[in-house]
Amino acid sequence: MSTADDLPVVRTLAELADMVERHHGLYVRWSQGPEADLADASSTDDLTGVRMSGLSANPLDVEDWWDDRPVEVWVARRLYDYSHLPHEKGPGVYPWVLRGRETSRGPDNEPLVADVRPMCRLDARTIDEARDTVDRQDNAWGPLRRPGR
Repeated sequence: MSTADDLPVVRTLAELADMVERHHGLYVRWSQGPEADLADASSTDDLTGVRMSGLSANPLDVEDWWDDRPVEVWVARRLYDYSHLPHEKGPGVYPWVLRGRETSRGPDNEPLVADVRPMCRLDARTIDEARDTVDRQDNAWGPLRRPGR
């Protein structure tokens, strides 16, 4: 089991894009880290409290339809889409990259991943760089945040 301090730190979007190009089957997870997650190795549906069959994570693999567009933009969007989670989930939540086996899908159609192998954690500067990359795109975009009631 890895702790956050044991994991290599990716400090730039270019580093993460290079990792995504070299390794298939990477996911990003926003949580309090591998040490907290791997003890139970399952996520819980926030709405119902149901225990799910793996850790909720988001795929980083580039889809074929992306063609030869910049991998950095792909990765930036994948990070930006969930960049609101540290604010919503509370202190100590950060993004980390893992490899694993997709077992099923969660209620938001997110992959549930088992046999998790932590790969790295992402420095906050990487998330800032992802935001800047998304902001430079021609069309407006926002993170996948559900409005509060």
